[in-house]
Amino acid sequence: MRKFVFFGGKGGVGKTTLASAYALKCAREGLDTLVVSTDPAHSTSDVFDQQFGDDPQAVEGETNLAAMEVDPDTEVERHLMETKRAMGDQVSPAMVNEIDRQIEMAHQTPGAYEAALMDRFIEVMRSADEFDRVVFDTSPTGGTLRLLSLPDLLESWIDRLVYKREKSIDLYEKAAIGNNEPRRMMDGDPILDRLRTRKERFEFAGETLRENAAFFLVVNPDELSIRETRRAIDDLESYDLTICGLAANRLTPEPEPHEEGRGARFLRDRVETERERLRELREDFRYPVVAEVATRVSEVKGDLLDAVAHELDLDVTIESHA
Repeated sequence: MRKFVFFGGKGGVGKTTLASAYALKCAREGLDTLVVSTDPAHSTSDVFDQQFGDDPQAVEGETNLAAMEVDPDTEVERHLMETKRAMGDQVSPAMVNEIDRQIEMAHQTPGAYEAALMDRFIEVMRSADEFDRVVFDTSPTGGTLRLLSLPDLLESWIDRLVYKREKSIDLYEKAAIGNNEPRRMMDGDPILDRLRTRKERFEFAGETLRENAAFFLVVNPDELSIRETRRAIDDLESYDLTICGLAANRLTPEPEPHEEGRGARFLRDRVETERERLRELREDFRYPVVAEVATRVSEVKGDLLDAVAHELDLDVTIESHA
């Protein structure tokens, strides 16, 4: 298994439960493991009955296991302030207020949320040397796919910005000193340096996601969940990301043969419907069903989380990159 493992899927399918259970499984096998929630709903704290924040924190009662919850709103604000500071250093005082206004407007546009979250996402991956495995509980599929598409999109965008910045400096210097070689480009331009640094960060993210990340899609045995899983697979494949399997969650337990009555008949009908959905997953999808997890009567935490961890037929060994 690769170092970075992602659990994604439609909202409400149980990604947090399975991501936490797999992280627990890895930790119990002796791997130093970090589980990271990027889902605004943040249920990781509920699963472990412990409040987590923006930095890794040891899970109480467990060895080798830590958790953190990334707050998207905080990341957007942090990204906004960092951008303001960087741009404010490059313009005259008279322009600062207008620059701030433009940046605040830009952070209200589609994609700003994903861009800010991607910055934190990269920080987590780059600072994960102390962990053998990092498990991500991601936001619902659409937001995650937009997030994962950013490295390729932003690399191209930054390339265009670098080109325009270089041309701008070239024209400015030629106007100021004639056709001599531009001094600012010789000495190093702070905006170009910032753009190139960001490009390097996104190149790292793209390479890491393609070469050292594994993706599992959590699916419930119903038509809507399966339909969204098909779309997610198409999108992940288009980004050249590695899908390792499907995890079927919240399966209905079958009643005992001697049980009768309305409730038992309902459960048998429901189980039969779910079996058809599972057959569809096994026969129509090119990725294996790696887990079939039954629904529980109460929240999955404590001993129940341990039981779910045992139901996950997922490898925990570390893949060699030698």
